[in-house]
Amino acid sequence: MKKPRSPAISLASQEQQNELRVRTLRRRNRLTPDESAYASEKIAGSVCHSTWFQRSKNIACYLPMAGEVDTWRIIARAWSMKKRVFAPIIQKRKHMTFQEITPDTALYLNSFGIYEPRHGKFIAAQRLDVVITPLLAFDSNNHRIGFGGGYFDRTFAFLKYRTMFYRPKLIGVAFACQKVEKIAANPWDIRLFRIVTDIDCKNGQA
Repeated sequence: MKKPRSPAISLASQEQQNELRVRTLRRRNRLTPDESAYASEKIAGSVCHSTWFQRSKNIACYLPMAGEVDTWRIIARAWSMKKRVFAPIIQKRKHMTFQEITPDTALYLNSFGIYEPRHGKFIAAQRLDVVITPLLAFDSNNHRIGFGGGYFDRTFAFLKYRTMFYRPKLIGVAFACQKVEKIAANPWDIRLFRIVTDIDCKNGQA
């Protein structure tokens, strides 16, 4: 007897994920600039005071787009602590590399409207200690829904085969309003080590 084909399951999951993307993006867009800035500051404080951040040496951090959690406070704190900071670079075949940024690094907007450094040293994903990860939706089990490109899942696919959380630790940052009840994870999805929000919503639902 043949096993059921997985594409049908993936298609159903994709439809659900697209619905969650629209819903949570609508919630996020309702935040005022002041609310977003205040929440981003609280999130940055929680990240920078965490043990895993304090002990890290090589940190990857996305450069925020409009509406996302502002990560520049995290980046500035990492620099002040003499940590190396790397920004994700989108490559062909939906993979990412990571290029170092410093306070003097020149940035430019790529074709996706995301800031990237023009110059800097590269680092292998396996050598990163912490990766500050963007997301559109998350649940209590640390599952995430991104923007649909699959870049993080492909780049960190090697984490699926580890038995313990060593490195890098993928840390999602999001506003509490982006939490959903449950995300039906696909087999290839990489679960986050932790998700940091502006409030403790572990037992609540957005």
